[in-house]
Amino acid sequence: MKTEVRFLLAIFLMLGVLVGTNLLFPPIPPEELPLDSLGAGPAVGGPSSADPTGTGDGAAGAPVPEIPTSSAPRLPSVGAAAPVELPTDPAALREYRITVEGPLYRYEFSNYGARLMSAQMSEFEALNREGLVDLVKKGSGGYMGQKLLVGSDTVDLSGVPFTVEPSNGLTMSSRSGARTLRFVYEHPTSPFTFVLEYEFNPDEYTVGVRGTVESGLERPLLLTDLGEGLAYSEADSVGESRTMAYVTNNVQEGIQSTLLGKAEPTIVEGPLLWAAFKSKFFVMALLAGESDEAATEARYLGGVIVQPTETEGVVRVASAQPLSNDGSFAYRVFLGPQEYALLSSLGQGMEEVNPYGWKFFQPMVRPIVSVIMTIFVYLHTKLSVGYGWVLVIFGVMMRVVLFPLNHKAMKAQLRNMAVQPLLKEIQTKYKDQPEKLQKEMMRLYKEHGFNPLAGCLPMLLPWPVLIALFFVFQNTIELRGEQFLWLPDLSAPDPIYLLPVFLGLSMFLMQYVSYKSLDTPNPQMKMMMYLMPIMMVFIFFRLASGLNLYYSVANIATIPQQVWIARERLKMKGKPPLKMKSE
Repeated sequence: MKTEVRFLLAIFLMLGVLVGTNLLFPPIPPEELPLDSLGAGPAVGGPSSADPTGTGDGAAGAPVPEIPTSSAPRLPSVGAAAPVELPTDPAALREYRITVEGPLYRYEFSNYGARLMSAQMSEFEALNREGLVDLVKKGSGGYMGQKLLVGSDTVDLSGVPFTVEPSNGLTMSSRSGARTLRFVYEHPTSPFTFVLEYEFNPDEYTVGVRGTVESGLERPLLLTDLGEGLAYSEADSVGESRTMAYVTNNVQEGIQSTLLGKAEPTIVEGPLLWAAFKSKFFVMALLAGESDEAATEARYLGGVIVQPTETEGVVRVASAQPLSNDGSFAYRVFLGPQEYALLSSLGQGMEEVNPYGWKFFQPMVRPIVSVIMTIFVYLHTKLSVGYGWVLVIFGVMMRVVLFPLNHKAMKAQLRNMAVQPLLKEIQTKYKDQPEKLQKEMMRLYKEHGFNPLAGCLPMLLPWPVLIALFFVFQNTIELRGEQFLWLPDLSAPDPIYLLPVFLGLSMFLMQYVSYKSLDTPNPQMKMMMYLMPIMMVFIFFRLASGLNLYYSVANIATIPQQVWIARERLKMKGKPPLKMKSE
């Protein structure tokens, strides 16, 4: 059973118990002991499958049939009918890596094709192996290789040697300003020059990319390889695979997400504001323009091309972008965590690359998630405690804040119990007179405040928080890998399932307190007292341990209220029954 289905089932069961026990099993009279109730051309693959260096870094992407390719990179010669082959001198084919390192990341580029070979996140440990999270898949041949579509031919630059400045890479500190890594390819016999510049900021995950194409070619189309998706980095690879997807944001049609497990070769037509790969907690995106304001129509992405690879079930994605009249291009690349504020700062709706909740829930869940995360970060920062203790504090806080409403609900339950004899009398007396029955029911409400829903409606307020927390623990990077007591990761299930069992016990204890306050046993309530905790353990045992922790703490914090209501029930025993005022 899928996690989302389990959670929905849990919500419906809890709501069913909460409302159903009030309506189906109403309190009995006190004397009987009360009961609580694109359009820019054909597709293109990744870097050339040829491996001129013999290092095994050649891409595995298969070319789309419509695009002619060759084993050696080639360029259409200017003023000549036949293409000109690139030089194959072994001395010119030496490949080496260029490292760019800052406080937030460590990138490795190849001088061949200016391809990104590694993108390590310095602040995040991989949970499925030793070392840092690396967004680039091993053996994929690298990402961000470039091709030019010229008429019916393809200029493949992903396998040609570039000159790099500075050749020893970049090392930046938090005080460093923006630095630029420049790649230049000049064809030895044709007037063709391709310049590609990456601008890095040590305090940002966003990389500015700009370049120019100087040639006698008629305005070619730039194709940028986005690769095969992000590398796995979570302990639960099965759960992580369900979140792997490529996402596009069309100017007219909005955001569309396709799971990689269901992706098929296709062309996603533009214009697009951005195209991205996402995993559970990380994202790699190519955004149109040098900034949000610069993403004008001339800078929009022309579309996205999805093509198969030699590996079954794996696709490779490339973004198409028209060049300006002067042969220039510019875009941004984001490689980093899915922090809501961080993605929001990019503009163009990037914060919705991995939205919280199902589509019909998002308008309700998003504001609640924002408030919850603000509280979480504030408590974590101001109190200097881990997020596990933040959840404990938050669970108690929720019960304290909601205490007046819960107290009101419990008093309404007591009032409803006291009025049960009158209710039963009215229903019996006027069972054949609907109009009179309705009139007397309204009178009962006015004189004694009887309302069958008053005892459960205030208790429904915590459910939006619980639903929002479910998505918080699924998507929020702040809780990834956060340890607490024996729990290695608050965003993952409890590895020994102790917390779900504790959750079930806390639910049993809450119901047991209410049940023991009854002098006359109720078979239905007793059955629910034993059955409901077992069902909740079954449903919650695969949900995030942080969600289990919050819910367990909230249950324990509610027990004092349950004890109070149980004592009040016992006090009602023996009191004279209420009577209606004479008309």
